[in-house]
Amino acid sequence: MSEPDEFSAKLGISPEAEMGMHARDKNSFRGISTRKKLRTLVAHAVNQDFLDEICELENLEWLELQWPTTATSLEGLVRLQKLKRLRIDSPRNITDFAPITRLPKLVRLEIENAKHLYDLRWMLPLKNRLEMLKLDGSINTTQKIESLDPLDDFVFRELSLVSASVKDKDLSPLITCRSLTKLECAKAVATFEGFMALADARPDMQCQWFDPDWWPGRKFRGGPAR
Repeated sequence: MSEPDEFSAKLGISPEAEMGMHARDKNSFRGISTRKKLRTLVAHAVNQDFLDEICELENLEWLELQWPTTATSLEGLVRLQKLKRLRIDSPRNITDFAPITRLPKLVRLEIENAKHLYDLRWMLPLKNRLEMLKLDGSINTTQKIESLDPLDDFVFRELSLVSASVKDKDLSPLITCRSLTKLECAKAVATFEGFMALADARPDMQCQWFDPDWWPGRKFRGGPAR
């Protein structure tokens, strides 16, 4: 085990650590950029100065920015060229998510309760990279999305839209996502007819809203109303 340094007490992360967690209290994060061996980091209450230091940790492969994320820019993330998994919780001040697309090894992306994440067209460069995508709301806030059309033909295997709503209610873009086998979402993302059409087109896909028991009184695939 490495000897502690001047930052160890406040950070709670040793100089040689490969995994770490830090919840910011004012400027308690200072010096985290010296933890160059970190591969996994869970960070809470990330403001812009904290994020700027995190973005100097170029060996990171897994980064979680836990509630609340108050940083205003994700531009520094492009330095994390080894990053494979990214989770951002409640990035209320972020209006430009495009820097995420410049992470060449990213395969798992989770964004929760993002105030300005409405138009998904910025995600197009990730079409052939992501294995899992989560665009969830929170317990008290619905994640509003304009359309799933930009996700047409994505290669992900899992998609989560929990506590989310989709303005155009159209699930048809997911038909062409041939690797997608697990869809976890809010009922509000589509209509009964939309879920049934997707279920018919993609019998290999799992989604709780394909189950007729969740639609009392509705006619299911030509059968009698339940």
